[in-house]
Amino acid sequence: MRAASQSRGIRRLPIWAIALGALAAASVAAGAEPHYHVVKTAILGGASGWDYITLDPETRRLFITRGTHAMVVNAGNGRLVGDIGGMKGIHGVAFAHRRGYITDGGSNSVVVFDRRTLKKLGDIAVGQGPDGILYDPNSDRVFAIEGRGGDVTAIDAQTDKVAGMLSLDGRPEAGTADGRGMVYINIEDKSEVVALDSKSLTIVRRWSLAPCMNPSGMAIDAAHERIFSGCRNGVMAVSDTQAGKVVATVPIGQGVDSNRFDPATGLAFSSNGVSGTLTVVREVAPDRYEVVENVPTARSARTMELDPTTHRVYLVAAEFKLPAGRPVMQRSGGPPPAQPAGPPQQRRFVRPSVVPGTFKLLILAP
Repeated sequence: MRAASQSRGIRRLPIWAIALGALAAASVAAGAEPHYHVVKTAILGGASGWDYITLDPETRRLFITRGTHAMVVNAGNGRLVGDIGGMKGIHGVAFAHRRGYITDGGSNSVVVFDRRTLKKLGDIAVGQGPDGILYDPNSDRVFAIEGRGGDVTAIDAQTDKVAGMLSLDGRPEAGTADGRGMVYINIEDKSEVVALDSKSLTIVRRWSLAPCMNPSGMAIDAAHERIFSGCRNGVMAVSDTQAGKVVATVPIGQGVDSNRFDPATGLAFSSNGVSGTLTVVREVAPDRYEVVENVPTARSARTMELDPTTHRVYLVAAEFKLPAGRPVMQRSGGPPPAQPAGPPQQRRFVRPSVVPGTFKLLILAP
């Protein structure tokens, strides 16, 4: 982010938030592990599903993508402050300069909006099924990760024009950038990581995440060149980005879809929707990691966001229901149920629907 855009119109954090962040970081430095717990639950409502939660560090707002619209929530008190609608099937949000970018998989585009007014500014046509998205400050590009097409599209954050597209030879999931010119993306169907040069749009290396299977969420410890991949077989794989290999694995819950890393505390997080837990992991020695705690959250709380200033973790969850007599199609965590007998139209698996009024934001703090 350019210094000019950081210095104008930014909401300053309240004194209590700064003090809370300093206290959490100091406790870890002194050797005391923070124990996370739910400090607030905010009912947001609505009957649609959801995907990513993303914090805008400048406006202190959370963006929660919900199919055709994005809910915008005050990160401090959990109150709804806005909404961006009119989309077809949205997933991720990223920020660059004074604009925000939303992947709309339903229209194969990236929607651009003003991050302060929330006004939509335009659409950028990209590849098939854009899902994850990230901003790389080194190249000043936004990268749309296209799960259905198997590509990544780079967008110039100055002009909002497509700068290029690269095939990843697989089904990509979440990604992250190290701020020094490298972008890392999980390849879900091959259980690999792809490392690409953000300026030349070339693949530098790729490596296996075994014994990890079907990686989804990803986070980075840029200072120590380690990335954390959350895997659907119940492990977190830690990779050395320079060596291009897995150096450690730790057990996590089932149904992971997001991972985060807090540079100040040195803790890595995994949100596990099937288990209904938040796994907290720390490094105990070079390339030795252990689980600090598994915090109870809620079933379906599979995506999350971390505020590195206050060290708060945000998750969303809801209650679900099924049509009578219909088997559920599980999104992650374990095999699908066996198909029942009967005509083909009665054997079709369906996704459960959200019980109206139960969608909620969980705020956890150390």
